[in-house]
Amino acid sequence: MSEYQAVPPISQGGGKPGKVQALAIMTLIDGILNIVAVGFGWGIGIFSVVLGTAGIGFPMLVCCPVPIYAIVLGILEIVVAAKLLPEPAKANEFPKYLAVMQIINVISGGILSIVTGILALVFANDPEVVSYFASVPVEPPAEPL
Repeated sequence: MSEYQAVPPISQGGGKPGKVQALAIMTLIDGILNIVAVGFGWGIGIFSVVLGTAGIGFPMLVCCPVPIYAIVLGILEIVVAAKLLPEPAKANEFPKYLAVMQIINVISGGILSIVTGILALVFANDPEVVSYFASVPVEPPAEPL
């Protein structure tokens, strides 16, 4: 019988952990999909109803702010992903409010956002990710003139 030996984890030489990179990539993809597919998809659908009903469906356009939530979430996700992608990351933690917003995005039909939000909460609380963000030097914001 042969004995199995444990394979040591591959070290990245003190670089960014894979979970931080995964957070950044998932957040970026979800942000793009929220803006393009969910946000504009709902917007075009509602606008089509208004045109198809010869203006009678106008209250639906005013009373249905669902696409606005998806578009705002998508913009926030792209901004956060842009801070997480460089080496080293330009953030001192993953914003947990963003993960909660991703889960809430189920109201606009963003199924991928639910998965991304749950994984973001799990990954952001991982000890390796927390220690990485604690070790990343982040420049303070510039003071206004």
